[in-house]
Amino acid sequence: MCLGSRIYLPSGHFGTVKYYGALDGTTGLWLGVEWDDPTRGKHDGTKDGKRYFDCRVPHSGSFIRPSPSICYGYTFLQALKNKYVEAVHGTASQEKVVLGSSNGAIEVEAVDLDKIRSKFSNLERLREVSLDNEMVSTGNKPGEILSTCPNIRGLDLSATLLSSWDVVAMITTELHQLERLALNRNRLTPPSSHLPASAWLRLSELQLNGTWTSWEEFTSIAILMPQLRIAELGYNGLASLSHAKIFTVLDRIEILNFDSNKLEDWQHISGALRPCPSLQRLILSSNGIATIPPRESCPSHLQGLKVLSFSSNKLHSPRDIDRLYEWCPNLETLSLAKNPLTEANDFSRSARQQIIAKIPSLRVLDATAISTKERSDSELFYLSFIAKTVPGHDEDKMKEHPQWKALCMKHGRPVESTADRDGRLSRYLIEVKVHHCSEPPGGLFTPEGMIASTSLRVLSTMKLGLFRLRAMKALGRKNLRNRDDIHVWLRMGDDTLALLQNDDQELGWWGIESNSDIVVHIAS
Repeated sequence: MCLGSRIYLPSGHFGTVKYYGALDGTTGLWLGVEWDDPTRGKHDGTKDGKRYFDCRVPHSGSFIRPSPSICYGYTFLQALKNKYVEAVHGTASQEKVVLGSSNGAIEVEAVDLDKIRSKFSNLERLREVSLDNEMVSTGNKPGEILSTCPNIRGLDLSATLLSSWDVVAMITTELHQLERLALNRNRLTPPSSHLPASAWLRLSELQLNGTWTSWEEFTSIAILMPQLRIAELGYNGLASLSHAKIFTVLDRIEILNFDSNKLEDWQHISGALRPCPSLQRLILSSNGIATIPPRESCPSHLQGLKVLSFSSNKLHSPRDIDRLYEWCPNLETLSLAKNPLTEANDFSRSARQQIIAKIPSLRVLDATAISTKERSDSELFYLSFIAKTVPGHDEDKMKEHPQWKALCMKHGRPVESTADRDGRLSRYLIEVKVHHCSEPPGGLFTPEGMIASTSLRVLSTMKLGLFRLRAMKALGRKNLRNRDDIHVWLRMGDDTLALLQNDDQELGWWGIESNSDIVVHIAS
């Protein structure tokens, strides 16, 4: 054991040893530990006014006594064999096996299981290896990993006891075919200056979620990964993307994942990603971004971006969508769920239609494909909405709705009298009645069994899967995560109920029209 070593307690806590020695006023030796879970800590490495070690995360440190119950980990090959090699059971050709799904109630006889064990114990054949939570702490003697499992392409070393990038390199240097590496939920000290250049020559995907790796540390290690295409740095507490080591290491990156960080400044993000001209997919969910500033004369380094995940941020203005298109003119897939913009407000009632119309390049919104008819209906609705809500000349309309002229060129100008505008809106929106029942309904529609009802105005081109979520939100049930738990029936002309199941079909395909009765039930 040495400073920087990783440890694991039977209680399930991981930590890093930051101090080993005596404490003033006590007897014996102590370990000063910075815990991965800050709630396990008690202080910042200070006791009775004296500092013994520093913590990266506030209040994540504590002192514990050395104990035989502390796990310091295993070598890579020990962990590999513990998981993938099962000892043969002898010469018996038949063995009794208890089926796990039967809770011990079913026991069957299996023949020649040792042949299967021998097949799986041939580690040379392994291509994909997961040692997640298997307590790997170090490599092996030079050549041992190469001779044992030389064909590994994908390796998961998440939640292990690896302490540094040097130890990781000790393992990966011998995996010449390695293309994908997951190191999530580890705590790795920054790389030294003498890491072998051969450690990650073929690596195309790297996962560093929950490792507290800074952008500077990531770019310093990415220098040694000339084939890197995908990088995940979620849950790392990143507040900026400054101090990149060498920009050229990022020019091949196609996918970046910054989920659940603290990157609140859109303009800073765009500028920091200037070295990523190949970037096509960017994940910025749960970062606290509240606004998209006007691009104006600022250069956009996200021109080639096609997929953007922006869910669970703080966007609240429809103008943010117009500005987003200025920065990302080739955007095809967008996730915006759980932003104030799409929650309960005037805009949210027609948010999907307006977002589709505001971003002409968009093909998928919030995991639901945009059909040609839905785009046409959305754009026509949006034109009518502008004509109704923004008086004045084209210049006035363009200030608030930059797509006005382009959509007029595509569809023609909407009639602007009040009667015609109202008629045009009603032409594309249908109003349905949604009824919530506490129990699955029988074969017939019975109003007595409904616990709540509401009316909902939607486009007939809306997909059923999206309608499920809209219906429950309208009924006050906003926290449902799985729309498969929402069952939907359509009331037919003879009061029978038809179960609707294909989420990819549009409401109009099901025959849903104005004044249709929809019954919904949430499975418990």
